[in-house]
Amino acid sequence: MSRLLAAVLLWLLAATGAAAHEIRPVFLDLRETVPGHYDVTWKRPVFNGRPLPIAPRFAAGCTLAASGAARVTGSFAVERTTLTCRQGLAGTAIAFDGLPGAMVDGLVRVQFASGEMVTGRVLPSRPVFETPRQSSAAHVLATYLRLGVEHILLGYDHLLFVLALVLFVRHWKRLLLTATAFTAAHSITLSLAALGVVHVPVPPVEALIALSILLLAVEVLQSRDDPARSAGLRPASLAFGFGLLHGLGFASALADIGLPQHEIPLALFAFNVGVEIGQVTFIAALLAVGWLARGLAAPGRRLAYTTVTYAIGGLAAFWTIERIASF
Repeated sequence: MSRLLAAVLLWLLAATGAAAHEIRPVFLDLRETVPGHYDVTWKRPVFNGRPLPIAPRFAAGCTLAASGAARVTGSFAVERTTLTCRQGLAGTAIAFDGLPGAMVDGLVRVQFASGEMVTGRVLPSRPVFETPRQSSAAHVLATYLRLGVEHILLGYDHLLFVLALVLFVRHWKRLLLTATAFTAAHSITLSLAALGVVHVPVPPVEALIALSILLLAVEVLQSRDDPARSAGLRPASLAFGFGLLHGLGFASALADIGLPQHEIPLALFAFNVGVEIGQVTFIAALLAVGWLARGLAAPGRRLAYTTVTYAIGGLAAFWTIERIASF
């Protein structure tokens, strides 16, 4: 019992040191204005007051203009410049010097003058992005599916909300209904925001997401002494209402990545499915832990339930205050 509880608490404490939603990659955005000429935005995470020492390196025949001093915005340093490539970027490789030593991932987005957009991910183990000559549907599907899975599994606030839902709902059939309601709600707002139908400022949404976790943690504690609170349609209703907020949070992450103009429906679908795969994987892991703990004595289960719930509420309260203070 002590090992199980320690593992959960260590994960919760680790979340305090991570910014919710934040994968913290380097991000290279290239927008072709006329054939062979690109506007460049280069974002690097800032640690200890300094941007990570990472730089993109383009193929021979490409000239990158001097960018000047980087502008620090939040936890990123942003540089803007221009790039000229005689033969264009299609079919060339972009290397990321310093990425293996920094041990962070990278995201690349290239928008061509034709309107076509390609995106991809680079890893410290292979810090090179091969710019495709044409972005196939399979490439878009695989890229956005992976990004959706990564976003949910590295978004500590979303995972804490799902953990609280699992603690709140005691019966697996009711949990299935609750998870479905949460999925339906965040899929709606994610799609509407990603398509530009709904426009909501990101900072208030992030604060409200943290507040939703805090309110759900309160519900979990109250249902401990009054099981009727977690009966009926109440869990599903709460999950649906709060899921609308979380969908807007997913949309803000997707906005940073961008959608390929020629494959918007496919990319949006793939990202949504990736989020669901990550969410179902996390719920399955939690249920497995619960199954392993089913033989524990009632006092031990109650202690674990209460401790984890207070940890969730404490983190959510901290995030709420932090995000409101950053307005």
